[in-house]
Amino acid sequence: MTTSMFGEPIARREDPRLLTGRGRFLDDLGRDALAAAFVRSPHAHARITAIDADDALDVDGLVAIYTWEDLPDRVGEPLPLLIPHPALTHGRTGLPLARDVVRHVGEPIVMVVARDRYLAEDAAERIRVEYEVLPPVVGIENAHAAERLVHEDVPGNVGAHLVQRVGDAPGAIDAAPHRLEFRLDIERSASMPLEGRGVYARWDADDGSLRVYSSTQTSTSVRMAVAARLGLPPGKVEVIAPDVGGGFGVKIMHPWPEEVLVPWAARLLNREVKWAEDRREHFVAAAHERAQVHRVRVGFDDEGRILGLDVRILHDHGAYTPYGIIVPIITSTQLLGPYKPGAYRVEFSSLYTNTVIVTPYRGAGRPQGVFCMERTMDRIARALGRDRADVRAANFIGPDEFPYDQGLTFQDGRPLIYDSGDYPALLVQIRELIGWDAFEDERARAAAEGRRIGIGLGCYVEGTGVGPYEGGHVEVDSAGRVHVSTGLTSQGQGHQTVFAQIAAAELGVPIEDVTVTTGDTRRFGYAVGTFASRAAVMSGNAIALACRRLRAKALRIAGEALEADPRDLEITDGEVHVRGDRTAAIPLRTVAVLSNPLRYAFDDETRRATQFAVGGRPDEPPIAPGEEPGLEGRDYYSPVRSTFASGMHAAVVETDPATAEIRILRYAVVHDCGRLINPRIVEGQIHGGVAQGVAGALYERMVYDASGQLLNASFMDFLMPYATEVPHVTTGHRETPSPLNPLGVKGAGEAGVIPVSAVIAAAVEDAEGIRVDAMPLSPDGLFRLRRRAADEPGLRIRDGSAARPATGR
Repeated sequence: MTTSMFGEPIARREDPRLLTGRGRFLDDLGRDALAAAFVRSPHAHARITAIDADDALDVDGLVAIYTWEDLPDRVGEPLPLLIPHPALTHGRTGLPLARDVVRHVGEPIVMVVARDRYLAEDAAERIRVEYEVLPPVVGIENAHAAERLVHEDVPGNVGAHLVQRVGDAPGAIDAAPHRLEFRLDIERSASMPLEGRGVYARWDADDGSLRVYSSTQTSTSVRMAVAARLGLPPGKVEVIAPDVGGGFGVKIMHPWPEEVLVPWAARLLNREVKWAEDRREHFVAAAHERAQVHRVRVGFDDEGRILGLDVRILHDHGAYTPYGIIVPIITSTQLLGPYKPGAYRVEFSSLYTNTVIVTPYRGAGRPQGVFCMERTMDRIARALGRDRADVRAANFIGPDEFPYDQGLTFQDGRPLIYDSGDYPALLVQIRELIGWDAFEDERARAAAEGRRIGIGLGCYVEGTGVGPYEGGHVEVDSAGRVHVSTGLTSQGQGHQTVFAQIAAAELGVPIEDVTVTTGDTRRFGYAVGTFASRAAVMSGNAIALACRRLRAKALRIAGEALEADPRDLEITDGEVHVRGDRTAAIPLRTVAVLSNPLRYAFDDETRRATQFAVGGRPDEPPIAPGEEPGLEGRDYYSPVRSTFASGMHAAVVETDPATAEIRILRYAVVHDCGRLINPRIVEGQIHGGVAQGVAGALYERMVYDASGQLLNASFMDFLMPYATEVPHVTTGHRETPSPLNPLGVKGAGEAGVIPVSAVIAAAVEDAEGIRVDAMPLSPDGLFRLRRRAADEPGLRIRDGSAARPATGR
């Protein structure tokens, strides 16, 4: 394999087009299409008693109004529960349009189709829906108390309950020399991609086929869902993801009600129909994540080694569970990070509330788990008066202990077995990057100037590259151009660059000759999707395997033409030649021509492959049995289990004594994602993740009132950091190749966001000497903590002289 491209930090190939306004997003399409709009519930919990659309009929340009009663059986059925699980005993999903009861503000009730979006919205405003308002269930505590129910047939609001254990954790804790017990909270937030959801569909009545464009992370799955709902053969449904303006997990949910209803209306009306989500809709009708409560009991020895850990998690999954319980499963298993507790028990209850549904958001349950474990490590260090980094080191899995079986079942149903890593080396590197060992001198200098600064550290392990499979197709045409296709989609990760690098390296061709297509079921029909840091691991390896098939065929054909043993040939700069000798060579484009025996010559190049030019043995067919014409390869990669990336973050923060503002002075990241395909893109992913992590730690939260109204459903009120609030990130890399896949790679897409809340909480706590048990933490939140600490001395972790144990709450 030529490796000149693999590992090179080349610039992203897609950027010039996107940065110069030549992107092609969902709302750029279908300018003449009819437009859809939705009447959505203004109540968190209510019974629908009547719908009156008479006034809307007067709107000029109105085409159709649909309620649940207008939907045929398959279309009107409850949406699928995508990932069933034995622990999800009371899974519930919504209807495309609500029938009798609405269970969160924003749930769709009526669909309006009109000549344009303005008219559709005008008609929607005239539709009168009458409600019998029901008492809502808002917040984890109220859901757990179960004084009211979200679904009348779900006892205690518990959709799922799961316990996993390794050893006797309660017994180990009781017998440990030291014990702590406390509670930790993470509030609800959301990903907020720049582009909201959207779908555009057109029906070909003559052909009986449907083409759907969706701003999605999983075009092939949308295809299967739409085909099933509309009763169409999958081969008659094409789904294309154009340029997608961010996903971060919210666009992996499928099918959304709109992804069923818009194609259905397009077929019914035999007209093009489009819907593009507005920002308020995204706040109240898409998906959120993060909200969890963790109750921790831990027992440990004098060195800080965990002897027993027992964690009980309450997870808020909103009004429905269409994506199953992947988030709390990930929290409960990835909580362990790079550590090996003596015994571990984890229990979670996943609860219904009258709020927007919860589906994976970048990090997907890991930020909560890491917050829980890293805060536990800090608590242990404080209780013992030991260095926080040293306590972590005492609990690490050693580099000679891989593969390491944690004894749990991961989100993919496979064993939680770490494949490779070197956690002590990561710790050494992050300490150097952040200046850990010299920090106390820095703190003293700052204190002399009247400034408060603190330092925090967070470690994580991330399961990446979850199955079941991805595929790749590679073709070389008669001009020597290499066309790469894969079924997963792209939302800005740099797939067109990374996959081109893999193909160029595997085939020995200039990267300029490679083009990449993603998210188009016309080019590749079978795929799973882009999520869980899986693109490079899954599609990258599938493309590499497809290239290797193509390469073997190319060398065989070239060997016949050059009268050489294929084992003696290699490909360099698009030419096949004898290894170490380029005097006798044949261009790959010519090999492509020779791979396709022709009766007709279309140009000078194809003349080489016609029947009288090629000749060959008269007793053998032009195409050997088992072969196909053309120079192409197709293959799939299906892993036995996930790969496990890892890393560590550290930060130095300053807290203002007067305003309680929190400023990040330094931020450092060390990440191990196996072999690096493109270090520049990995760093970009990390930097973007850190920005999102800072947002979740200090700014972004979904604020519901007691009636289930989202109080900050606009960018005026939902705070996001600007570039001025995002710190410069110093990045370091390690490479411990994964033994589980041909390329030795692991995922990197979510690494930047995972430990940020834990790191910043630790740094603020270190600066203030006040326990930080909940995130996000705003200036007013820190101000309230200070006031509480003045009244409750148990909140203080430092009295100015020595660390002492904190009792927890």
